[in-house]
Amino acid sequence: MRVLVVGTGGVGESMAILAERRDPEGKIFEKMVLADYDLERAQRVSRKLGEQRFPAAQVAAFDVDAVAALATGNAVDVICNFLPMTANAALIDAALKAGVHYLDTAIFEDPTPASTGHRREFWDSPQFDYHDRFVAAGKLGLTGNGVEPGMADYYARYAADHFFDEIDEIGIRDGANLEIPGFKGMAFGFSVWATIDECTSDGIVWEADKGWYSVDAFSDMEPFFLPDGIGVQQVGHVAHDEVVHIGRCAHLLKGVKKATFKYGLGDEFMHGVDVLKSLNLHSDEPVRVKGAEVAPLDLVVAAAPDPAETGKAFVGKTSAGTWVKGRRDGMEREIYLYQVADNQETMAKYGTQAVVCQTAFTPPIVLELLATGKLAGYRGNPENGMRSPEEFCADPYVMLMDTYGFPGGMLEMESEYSRAQALAALTAPARESVGS
Repeated sequence: MRVLVVGTGGVGESMAILAERRDPEGKIFEKMVLADYDLERAQRVSRKLGEQRFPAAQVAAFDVDAVAALATGNAVDVICNFLPMTANAALIDAALKAGVHYLDTAIFEDPTPASTGHRREFWDSPQFDYHDRFVAAGKLGLTGNGVEPGMADYYARYAADHFFDEIDEIGIRDGANLEIPGFKGMAFGFSVWATIDECTSDGIVWEADKGWYSVDAFSDMEPFFLPDGIGVQQVGHVAHDEVVHIGRCAHLLKGVKKATFKYGLGDEFMHGVDVLKSLNLHSDEPVRVKGAEVAPLDLVVAAAPDPAETGKAFVGKTSAGTWVKGRRDGMEREIYLYQVADNQETMAKYGTQAVVCQTAFTPPIVLELLATGKLAGYRGNPENGMRSPEEFCADPYVMLMDTYGFPGGMLEMESEYSRAQALAALTAPARESVGS
């Protein structure tokens, strides 16, 4: 497979490193062109991995013709987008123009009013309007293939296929105990723009009988236990892609009735978010400053320490995962399928910090499955088109997580089903003894 990577920041770099580690001889990933507007950044990653197989290129993501020409000139099979969601539309158009597959890590919202004069809601992303064009082209548009969304969505499908007869709620639950020793204040481990946007925009919930609806950001806070030493975190509602994908794919998820996303960032970070909001520094609407027009959010992003650098100093772990509540064998059951990444381990092993590295392992897994013909499983429909992770059988994906260095885990939570299983395990030796 030949791949064009657009965006060689933390996630793009991590993805290329993981692909090279998985396939050092290039049997799966024959060539990976590393493209960025900042050529020097792309070249730095290229030199690290080998310039012949991982050549660097300069391109402006919003120049559809230039991206398509770069893809065609290198005879790539897929364009991978590791830029902010605002670049999605241009890179999707470039993939269709070049006649190749497309992969990204998050859907985008239309920032402009539709003909009605109202902006489209997040859950009605225009990204899905490209579906028929991908079908006609005989190609796949693979949207939401990071960790959240991405891994969390594959886990939703995996839980539905293997652990439940009926599902009441699927809730993505995310949190960490990451900190920089001695540092006080807001330390960003991921895109400053994306983090502030998520923390200040309305959250969303989906219910089968209501559809999607908005809730206040970080409302309905509740404690949630995160494994591997992270512990209990307070989590609240956030607007995130998984709620969109699960609602669209409910027919594949054992009749799921509700989808939520809750995130925990800690009291100190959330206090910082409140300060930004109180000063209107989260706004993307330009204001005039000494004769110049500037969006407050752009100023914060430009002034904030680079997450690629601050992230290196983090100590602790981050957990991403999917909590599922439903029934098995007539009994209530709850599980949490998760992946925990340790920042010091990812820095030592890959040279990139945990949050971006964890986001980056799904794309090469999905590309490998695509290259080997194992990305399949959409029931009763053709594979081509704009597709969410839930639309594919998750088994091959889950099997490769450990191979890529990011093993998953499963926490069986206290429930009627877990108590019955524990009782059965307790009495099994006695039954064997009596029967012998």
